[in-house]
Amino acid sequence: MHTPALAVLRTPLVAVYGTLKRGLRNHHWLDGADFLGEDRLTGTTLYDLGPYPAAKLEPSQGIAVEVFRVDARLLTDLDRLEDYRVRTPREGDYDRLVHATAFGPAWLYLYNRPVAGYPVIREGAWQPR
Repeated sequence: MHTPALAVLRTPLVAVYGTLKRGLRNHHWLDGADFLGEDRLTGTTLYDLGPYPAAKLEPSQGIAVEVFRVDARLLTDLDRLEDYRVRTPREGDYDRLVHATAFGPAWLYLYNRPVAGYPVIREGAWQPR
């Protein structure tokens, strides 16, 4: 169990793949974060839920992410946005775990709910409708 401050000590990086990316509707939640660059993750598959995507730990051809350096306050805000519950991570909409990126280990939010029947994205980026 990690509080956001301890989580930032573990890694101050977060990899985003949906509405938090630059130019999309929730990017303002990352105001003050340092953009490090883009990467492709092959251990993650996206599902298009409509207004936002969901990531699952499943092999892919490489889904596009943006990596940012965050502080404890920003990570706490992202946890709230993603309904990540520090004490009971499997009960919220998303869990988060550390995933390897080209910029070092980064937090990645993974969807806890079922995704059967949703369109699958195994390569590239989620596109908002």
